[in-house]
Amino acid sequence: MIERFETDDPYDARIAVGATGLLRAFNRGGVITAADVHVATRVGELTRTADESVRLGVALAVRAARQGSVCVDLAALARDAADAADDSASLPWPAAEGWVERIAASPVAGSSVVQVEGPLLYLDRYWREEGQVRDDLLGRGAAQPPATDEERLAAKAEAVFPGEGYAEQRAAALAAVRQWTTVLTGGPGTGKTTTVAGLLTLLTDQAEATGRRLRIALTAPTGKAAARLQQAVEEAQRAERFTDDDRARLADVGASTLHRLLGWRPESSTRFRHHRGNKLPHDVVVVDETSMVSLTMMARLLEAVRPDARLVLVGDADQLASVEAGAVLSDLVQGLAARAPEAVASLRTTHRYGRSIGELAEALRDGDGDRVLALLRGGDPAMELVDPDDGAAMAGLQGLLVDHALAVRAAALDGDAAAALAALDRHRLLCAHREGPWGVQHWNRQVERWLGDATGQPVGAAWGHEWYAGRPLLVTANDYGLDLFNGDTGVVLREGEDLRAVIAGVREHLRLAPSRLGDVDTLHAMTVHKSQGSQAREITVLLPPEDSPLLTRELFYTAVTRAEERVRVVGSEAAVRVAVAARAQRATGLRRRLAEPGSGS
Repeated sequence: MIERFETDDPYDARIAVGATGLLRAFNRGGVITAADVHVATRVGELTRTADESVRLGVALAVRAARQGSVCVDLAALARDAADAADDSASLPWPAAEGWVERIAASPVAGSSVVQVEGPLLYLDRYWREEGQVRDDLLGRGAAQPPATDEERLAAKAEAVFPGEGYAEQRAAALAAVRQWTTVLTGGPGTGKTTTVAGLLTLLTDQAEATGRRLRIALTAPTGKAAARLQQAVEEAQRAERFTDDDRARLADVGASTLHRLLGWRPESSTRFRHHRGNKLPHDVVVVDETSMVSLTMMARLLEAVRPDARLVLVGDADQLASVEAGAVLSDLVQGLAARAPEAVASLRTTHRYGRSIGELAEALRDGDGDRVLALLRGGDPAMELVDPDDGAAMAGLQGLLVDHALAVRAAALDGDAAAALAALDRHRLLCAHREGPWGVQHWNRQVERWLGDATGQPVGAAWGHEWYAGRPLLVTANDYGLDLFNGDTGVVLREGEDLRAVIAGVREHLRLAPSRLGDVDTLHAMTVHKSQGSQAREITVLLPPEDSPLLTRELFYTAVTRAEERVRVVGSEAAVRVAVAARAQRATGLRRRLAEPGSGS
């Protein structure tokens, strides 16, 4: 299916007024936007390429990157259009046969604006980054493996991962000790963080035998995910099977965002202080929530990690991919599994959930819509399906949201940061969209209206009271000066006569005057994308109508697996079935380039 936009507004910003020929036809047909048209037109002018099919190919490559893909298969796109049920087939698509070859022979490719790899058309940047990731990973895999004291390793592994209950995690940790690069994958609750804690213990024990002290970096794409990683590793080490010496060796290990680890530079969003010529000093680098890492960030990470440092990439390949271009974790799991199966360690046994939510997650992974609906309607107290047309059920949802907001507010008015943050994490309302009747902005305003009605004190920007005690906060951009990171959460407290914003941290919370905060949103509701890397005791998922292009299995799975104890799905049966069936497809070549030795740049 070709995603298209529709508009009757001649002043719509997506319409390129001056477009001509094929670019005009595909722009007015809702396939490419004005931005795609302008890039393709300018590239054509600079390279003196008049061929309209080549310019259209460039526009489609730009469109692909904008939508999260790193390349586009033009022939497949044209074939899909011919079979489409909408108006895509009526557009003047160039003949699929020979289209990509014409682009490969054109001045656009000769000038390295685009690259052709087999049937795939890339913008040059993504082709190079994909090739670099492939080459760096295969180079690490071909290196002499690290030396290990196998007798000591076996004894320590049995102590840290005792018995059959830890067999999966023990095998994954042992594999990671014996190689430079490991992809550790599994669904929520399968023990990925427990495995990481045990792995770090094995590695520090090995280093202890040689008198070394390892430099270890824990990192994740967002501040919230990094904080949760550090907290989870610390909690895992409190188990009796870890000794005081084990804990002491890891006492100083902290977590940071990928941007901070690599050395963010304000003058560049894609280049960092650490790179191929200035490697990271760490002996071990663990990256959590790797599904959120874009192709560009993975390229920057791999060039910065020392070849003799262990790299452990942790994540759930079934979750949503990065908001930027690429589907790196999924590509690594499948590509490396075909080329070097020992590099991929999969955890499958669920430990966190009760049986119900684990079964729901499994049914979603399997794409079994009937099973998903049966579980949601089965009367299990851990889950339910709410019909959005059921007035009584939606009134119950309103009561739940108001009670949650009031609980956060009560703790905030008392100035109790710990209680307010704990109350905030008891429930999370997740939306697919930012705007519209099923979007975050609407529901944030709605909850604030209900909260105002309940307290008799209007709150929210609509009433001129943007800052109020109990306002839940979501940081939406990194602020290195304030030590704030995209994805951090917090709450506004009343302290005497003043308000203070308290942002949750691992060991201590950050307290700031609200006036110092710039990029923050209200957090009565948040998008599913923003929820990655976090959990809440109870989750409510608002599924949009079945015609929403964002309604995919990956989005549904990511939302459901944020829940620790209970999940509520608000949506029609049709929306549930579409969400289970629709896949978030991204075009990439990394999987193939990893699996096939002869491919690549």
